[in-house]
Amino acid sequence: MARKINDYALIGDCETAALVAADGTIDFLCWPRFHSEACLAGIIGDDDNGIWRLRPPSGWTATRRYRGDTAILETRFETETGAATVTDFMPVRSEEEGDRRSTLVRIVTGERGSVRFDMALVLRFDYGRLVPWVIENEKNTVEFFCGPHVVSLHTSVVTTQTHARCNSEFSVSAGEQKSFVLHYRRSHRERPPHLDAKETLQETERWWRDWTKTCTYRGQAREAVLRSLITIKLMASRQTGGIVAAPTTSLPEKIGGERNWDYRFCWLRDASFTLLALLHSGFKKEAAAWRDWLLRAIAGMPREVQPFYSVAGEHRAPEWEIPWLAGFRDSRPVRAGNAAYEQFQLDVYGEIIDLLHLSREHGIPPDDWSWRLQQELVEHVERIWREADAGFWEVRHGREHFTQSRVMAWVAVDRAIRAAEKYELSWPVDRWRKLRQDIHREVCEKGYDERIGGFVRSYQTREPDAANLLIPIVGFLPANDPRVLRTVELIERKLIIDDFVMRYDTERAEDGLPVGEGVFLACSFWYADNLLMQGRSQEARRVFNHMLAVRNDVGLLSEEYDPRSGEMLGNFPQVLSHLSLINTAHNLAQGYGPAHVRAGQAEKDKVPAG
Repeated sequence: MARKINDYALIGDCETAALVAADGTIDFLCWPRFHSEACLAGIIGDDDNGIWRLRPPSGWTATRRYRGDTAILETRFETETGAATVTDFMPVRSEEEGDRRSTLVRIVTGERGSVRFDMALVLRFDYGRLVPWVIENEKNTVEFFCGPHVVSLHTSVVTTQTHARCNSEFSVSAGEQKSFVLHYRRSHRERPPHLDAKETLQETERWWRDWTKTCTYRGQAREAVLRSLITIKLMASRQTGGIVAAPTTSLPEKIGGERNWDYRFCWLRDASFTLLALLHSGFKKEAAAWRDWLLRAIAGMPREVQPFYSVAGEHRAPEWEIPWLAGFRDSRPVRAGNAAYEQFQLDVYGEIIDLLHLSREHGIPPDDWSWRLQQELVEHVERIWREADAGFWEVRHGREHFTQSRVMAWVAVDRAIRAAEKYELSWPVDRWRKLRQDIHREVCEKGYDERIGGFVRSYQTREPDAANLLIPIVGFLPANDPRVLRTVELIERKLIIDDFVMRYDTERAEDGLPVGEGVFLACSFWYADNLLMQGRSQEARRVFNHMLAVRNDVGLLSEEYDPRSGEMLGNFPQVLSHLSLINTAHNLAQGYGPAHVRAGQAEKDKVPAG
């Protein structure tokens, strides 16, 4: 049976990550960084493009979980002869180690009786294309060489090598352990000393438990919030502070479709969502690292600001198709890189300045040059805010005058004014206030349509857009403004299916469900935020709980979801989905949270949590 995106769990070392299927197969891993070429690419190809299988040969059932509040995955296999657990994890890389060593550990522990296992490791570099040279250097150590890469497997079982594949058959009895330690290093580096699998497991567990102790959220959804925070931490570089939108490429928005994008980059549209989720959960250090990454990434001329950057801040991300990969369940093409880096997206200026303003408000000291940068960004917005752009959803069919983009241009100016007024910073007061007023007036005149009753997707269309749920969240208009209330009602009529929100109008089948793509999960959390800000707290909690039920068995969310099949769609796991979950949980916990803070509401205005 073909796998579903739901079938995967995530492990990682805060510099790269691997997907582990429910049947014990690891079939996606990029080494040494998130955006490096994959050496296990079976998920977007086949077994010959790279997999690491570890499971009983037949007749098994499996259940899995994360070990407490950690990123250590446990998959328990039961057979007629016994039971055993496979423990998968990647010890968190220290800053000193860098690319010198990254490690993936698998430990098989017998629990009852005796269980037979098959192990097959197929490493293929350059997204499954290049076959490595395999050498058995010493007992139980096999090395795979390919250009700049070397991967070493050290194991406690006997292996055989055939056609550049490493295989093993072994049994594990109750109380017995077998270990597999896979090291990555650059080929010019010396082989690092072997790690003790059991000691490394204990160290990794301590690291994660110490890290999660920082979490200050104590609401009813603590388990979901903490799992989301761990997931986000797995996708955040310890070295740079950048957070990738997802650790994968080309997982489809529609099975068999062409909307297959590379999300292994850091999107500015997520900037404020990220900052507030981390700050409200107690992770000020990570929030400051994210702010610092953003400042470094955008340094330069305002006109050169991009929608996203690499995790290290590189600008270029040329998009190309990988013809030798068949795609996830024949969803082609498979892509590396993302051409949207060259797009003009007006909304990112609002995100940048909003993040810098919120950082200052939450006690993250500003850099000496950050205010001058904000001034230059506002001056640039003053020149370009009337231009059409690619919008929040990064459309590729041509620029439009998107309502949400104009709203975020207003946010850029508004936050700069707020900061200048509060902290007595130098600024052209009259000009900026007039600019803010002009943008606001135009959006209300051209972005709102009395005939359909709500804010529209763009000035050229009469269609709704779920991105307009952000209008009250960013404080452009109050949540109880009649125009906002009508916009939410319009979205409820046109874009919502059983609490699930589509991004914009898409093709529907006879049963009313979308067929063009899945529903966009973050939008449902924004919908819940709107309901709460309107005082509809019970409805907001219903929507939130419905979204929690969509998570897979280990608590992860993708970008999109198909309500008909129950399948997750798009790259996985998706940071924006998990950020939105965290922020909505905080909003609901006390009736006042990130949405209210970003909107500029005072805490006295909070609504009953319900």
